[in-house]
Amino acid sequence: MTGIIERLRALPSWQVTLSVALLVLGFLIAAQLSAEGPRIRYTSQERAPLVETVLGLQAQQDALKARILEVRGQIAIAEAELPASAAQEKTLNAGLEHARIAGGLVQLSGPGLAFRLEDADAAVGGATADGLVTARDVRILVQELWLAGAEAVSINGERAVATTAILDIGNSILVNSAYLAPPYEIRAIGPTDLYARLTGAASFVEFVQRRIDPAGLRLSFAELEDVVVPAFAGTVSGRYLRPADPATGP
Repeated sequence: MTGIIERLRALPSWQVTLSVALLVLGFLIAAQLSAEGPRIRYTSQERAPLVETVLGLQAQQDALKARILEVRGQIAIAEAELPASAAQEKTLNAGLEHARIAGGLVQLSGPGLAFRLEDADAAVGGATADGLVTARDVRILVQELWLAGAEAVSINGERAVATTAILDIGNSILVNSAYLAPPYEIRAIGPTDLYARLTGAASFVEFVQRRIDPAGLRLSFAELEDVVVPAFAGTVSGRYLRPADPATGP
């Protein structure tokens, strides 16, 4: 042992340094080689799932491309059927226009009647409460016009529709959202015999005999060839509406 130590001491210092360096280098090379094997095995193990993922994405892309081509084909077919679509659109627009007319959203004109309902003449019979035109009087006259076949009615330029309320507000009446003051002009469009139908109705005759004449209210009328009834200017909202089922009808 002592002899080995003495021989090492006799070696030059550069040989000792070189030997140590070679020893360390050999150790590092061995460590690297031992780690390379697991890394290569790990990469090989992960390759198969990655390939499957890529193939899956490729399949999805191919499916999307096929769907795009299918949709483009449907668009082409729809464009080829434009004449039929135009005819259907025309039918829908005609139905919409009919609904707008029925709902009072279109100004109308045609043959009809113009009534003027006024308070009793104070100079003749004296101004009493019974001699003032009320919302009920206007409502009854409008109702009688509807029953006689009127297709459109207005009160002092306010279109009467299905949702119109006619209420007393002080010395005026409220129609839709407008305050109207007397005298009240009621215009109606209907058949040429609208006045004959109206005056021939027992309920209208009773209204005149029991309300108009005893209270001294003044009711005048004119038959006109061209009566203009303006469109409804209020808001239209539906809380309980739903599309009708074509199979069951309205």
